[in-house]
Amino acid sequence: MTEKEKMLNGKIYDPSNPELFELRRKAHILCKQYNDTTEDMTEERNRILSAFFPNVSEKNIYLQGPIFFDYGVFTQLGKNFYANFNFTVLDVCPVTIGDNVFVGPNVSILTPKHPLDYHDRNQYVNAAGCITDREYGAPITIGDNCWIAGNVTILAGAKIGAGSVIGAGSVVAGEIPPNSVAYGNPCRVVRKITESDRLANKPELF
Repeated sequence: MTEKEKMLNGKIYDPSNPELFELRRKAHILCKQYNDTTEDMTEERNRILSAFFPNVSEKNIYLQGPIFFDYGVFTQLGKNFYANFNFTVLDVCPVTIGDNVFVGPNVSILTPKHPLDYHDRNQYVNAAGCITDREYGAPITIGDNCWIAGNVTILAGAKIGAGSVIGAGSVVAGEIPPNSVAYGNPCRVVRKITESDRLANKPELF
């Protein structure tokens, strides 16, 4: 397996690998370019994002910016995706996000993991003479029609079921079933979303 294949499959890999270094370098440059644009520069923003997400304009993807991707190319965004300020994705493993997902400000999606024992976690010099460390990760999946509120952190291996709402400030480390309201650290399901939550049943809001 190549180091990239190891990384994407959740195996211990060497992040100093030249292929991975170059992919990160390109992603960080693209993020910087995007973050230097303004909201009225739609064509330029779409051009930059197309390097990460093919057919970005047809899919109606909108990232408020600033954005921060480790690789970008290992993240898949569905149609009608919206992310507010400071959207951060460390995609050492695949990140899959469904259609019609809304993301609040300061949301972080973090697929990397590091060894708990410092003997394994500390930096070392590899066979090529580079200072590096041992890393691995796990994929993250967010289903269709989810709302991820502000300041949420989604950790490696998390799965959020379709139609769910994750409350502000939550840390999601496991699996959230579909159509759930969940919040907290660790994030826990509080209740199911029901017909009573429809706006048609809340006349006081109109």
